[in-house]
This record gives sequence, C-alpha cells and structure tokens, in this order.
Amino acid sequence: MNYLPYNKKLVARAKKLRKNMTVAEHKLWKNYLKTFPDRVYRQRPIDNFIIDFYCPKLKLVIEIYGESHYDENAQNYDQERTQILQSYGLQVIRFSNDDVLYNFTGVVDVLEAVQISHRCERRFV
Repeated sequence: MNYLPYNKKLVARAKKLRKNMTVAEHKLWKNYLKTFPDRVYRQRPIDNFIIDFYCPKLKLVIEIYGESHYDENAQNYDQERTQILQSYGLQVIRFSNDDVLYNFTGVVDVLEAVQISHRCERRFV
C-alpha cells in the first residue's frame, strides 16, 4: 500500500510536539536522524497517530517511549497502534528513553542494520 492516511487535524499538535521533543527524541534527532541518509520526518501524522519519527523510503516508524508506556493499558494501546501501522506495510521499531540515552550506539546499530537490510532487499527484488 502506497497511501498513508494523513490526518490534518493532528498537524497543529504535531508541530507543537516537534518544538517540545523529549530529551531522548532530541538526542536521537540531533545526533543521528537529522543527518540520516534517507529523509526522516519528526512527529508525523499517520492515520490517527502522531509518529515520533518516520522514514518513508524505508517505510520505517521509530517510536521512543517513556515510563508511561509500561502500564498494561498503554502496552495494549501500543500493540494495537503497531498492528494498524504494520497493516500499512510499515516496520515499527520501538526504543525506550533509556535505550536512547544510555545505549545510543546500540540504537544507531539497529537503525543502520534496518537501512542496510532495506538496501539489500531492493537489490535482489
């Protein structure tokens, strides 16, 4: 599926979130994703969600989550959200704030592996 529903009602909120990124989101953006070889959007409305980071070329959603995502209701919501995004052909990767803040190299390694995997798939298709 090439079409992703873009919810215009979420644009103002997305802009606000872009200006007020969490410490982990800011670190990942400034220290890596801003210069990622493929374009990455911050706080991108897709369907009824605002995605932390989205790379259309890789069909990749990157979510950074904090403590509020550890309770059962939040985990159920995140699982449903992931299933909806995957139904659009998107790959969803989640990192905790701690992953980004204290294991930044590991986060970068995962994202680089996704990028390399995508390039290899395109070569053999």
